[in-house]
Amino acid sequence: MAESSSHQTWLQELEAQSRAKQEAFMNNIAKRLNRPRIAEKPAHPFRGAPDFWNAFEWSVEERVERFSENIKNAGGHPVRLDDMEQAKRFILEKAGELGAKFIIRQNEKDHEELGLESGLPDVRVSVWNSDPQENWKARAAEADMGIVTADFAAAYTGTIMVKSAASKGRSVSLLPTVLIAIIPVERLKTRLGEVLPSFDEAGRANLPAGIHFISGPSRSADIENDLTIGVHGPGVVYALLVG
Repeated sequence: MAESSSHQTWLQELEAQSRAKQEAFMNNIAKRLNRPRIAEKPAHPFRGAPDFWNAFEWSVEERVERFSENIKNAGGHPVRLDDMEQAKRFILEKAGELGAKFIIRQNEKDHEELGLESGLPDVRVSVWNSDPQENWKARAAEADMGIVTADFAAAYTGTIMVKSAASKGRSVSLLPTVLIAIIPVERLKTRLGEVLPSFDEAGRANLPAGIHFISGPSRSADIENDLTIGVHGPGVVYALLVG
């Protein structure tokens, strides 16, 4: 009993010493800044985004224009198209231009309607999760192009948002050399704040396996601040704004 009490006293002494050091450290900073210590937490007049920002919204054409500008500034390639037929022609032409041999796409209805398999007879087109015996991560890693449809996009940041599901694995957007993201214009919002609350409303049990925010090609400057494109993901991103 005495040993337990002694141990507790020792812990209290250590805590007191630590707090004294923290106080001395913070007092020294305040002294060097030539201003008094702030002991009270500051007031927070806003919780979350203010009302004026929640009400902020661009027109459809302005969203398209701002999104295109922002993703281009991040190194992406925006393309404005009228319909999925034009999207199909663009993908076929781009596959030929790049000499693509392997393409992987999501297992989605709108991708079936593109008819890439018949349009690209000399290219292997894999459909995510269509064969349970296949190694789909390996197929995505070897793909020259990955094709996804965005669940949403935000014009203000030039961001494409893609959710993971059994029919649309994250590897389709993360592993191929070139990413083609089809963005139906009706899914293009002004702000990310228009999209994110839907996940809270859905509840934890209904959250997707992954939510991916794509703002241009992969880039890294981890080593000696040398900017390198395509290290952790696609080095080229095409954003097809359709509709």
